[in-house]
Amino acid sequence: LSESGVPQLVQPMIWDYAADLDVEGKVRLVEKYRRCGFSKVWFASAFKGATGANQSLTLIGHHLKNHLQWLEVARNSPADVLEGIALTGWQRYDHFSVLCELLPVAIPSLAVCLQALKNGGYSEKVKENVEKLLGMSNLETETFMR
Repeated sequence: LSESGVPQLVQPMIWDYAADLDVEGKVRLVEKYRRCGFSKVWFASAFKGATGANQSLTLIGHHLKNHLQWLEVARNSPADVLEGIALTGWQRYDHFSVLCELLPVAIPSLAVCLQALKNGGYSEKVKENVEKLLGMSNLETETFMR
């Protein structure tokens, strides 16, 4: 890769939607990209649509854990290597699949994930802020919202 000149032309994106992603493995991957000459990398997470092809409701806790893990990767990587994080929201798994998790049911998950990234973590204060922003009295992250 170093000799190809590709690192001067593109920025790689590391995708992982798991709630228990391998933080150490991702940090090593970032370091490998850096050694190959890539000055910046992107991370890709999901706030919806990554937990099952026929999922109709969003389990916020899964996506929140994923974002908290990405924050941990960022904290353990060189400070200047992260260009950004793409919060994906998949609508279907392929063009022949049914739609999954329509956007309206996933807006609380998007709000939680964005606030967690903005604040560098998730706390009761962040939760209260999301509830206030969305006009909700009880944000549930470990069960499906009703």
